[in-house]
Amino acid sequence: MNAPLAPVDFSDRLQRLQETVSASKLGTFFQCRLKYFFRYVLKLPKAKTPALHVGGTIHSTLKAWNKARWKNQPLTTTQLHQEFAKMWAEQEDEPVTWEAGEEKEQQATAWRLLETYIRESPINAAEKPDAVEVPVETDLSAHGLPRLVGIIDLVQAGKIVDYKTSSTTPNPVTVAHLNEAQTSCYAILYRNATGRTELGMELHYLVKLKAPKIVVTPLPPMSEEQETRLFRVIESYQHGLESRDFVPSPGMGCLSCEFFNECRQWS
Repeated sequence: MNAPLAPVDFSDRLQRLQETVSASKLGTFFQCRLKYFFRYVLKLPKAKTPALHVGGTIHSTLKAWNKARWKNQPLTTTQLHQEFAKMWAEQEDEPVTWEAGEEKEQQATAWRLLETYIRESPINAAEKPDAVEVPVETDLSAHGLPRLVGIIDLVQAGKIVDYKTSSTTPNPVTVAHLNEAQTSCYAILYRNATGRTELGMELHYLVKLKAPKIVVTPLPPMSEEQETRLFRVIESYQHGLESRDFVPSPGMGCLSCEFFNECRQWS
């Protein structure tokens, strides 16, 4: 074992976790409750994977690109590459174990993805964003729920945009289903922050193929049924924390889980 799993009283930490909820915590909890326990309750440290390093660099570079547009100071390709190089280096504050030659290859892949996105993005580069990487939170106590918190990647012309990287071409029906809790969280946060209903949502996938491509999945505004489903999901999440229901969910996702060894020792 990398870390002891002896019985410990985590009451205070669990209490704090029950005070707020986010899309990422919901996603982890319902993917595998034991994984949630290791990550958010035990807080077991884990090295960053190459995929997370690439994704984090791309996300940070796009944030810089959008902030420059928001300031009406759009970046040239040279300036964007400089931002990319800086973000890649900053990501290395969390060490990654690279295979021989892997870092250079992954860095080149990440830059090709960004070049492709800037070239093929449906976003008008000259149009100022409504908001970029804004932390938002809202009180759901009227529904008997905790505070909802999150950071929205981009709001452009009244639409919520979320960036994702993938190694396979996404299926629009599948990604709409898998990301419904996240997009519903963002819709609620946007509506409570602005007093307006979003004009829609878009999932922008940067797909890491030999020939990189961009796949945009447009989604309509959140429906009442989706809001109800999200509230039920949050209720289940709260009940799970209250009852300390941290059981594993064995499946194909275990093959890439950073807590595989710890899970094998679960009792």
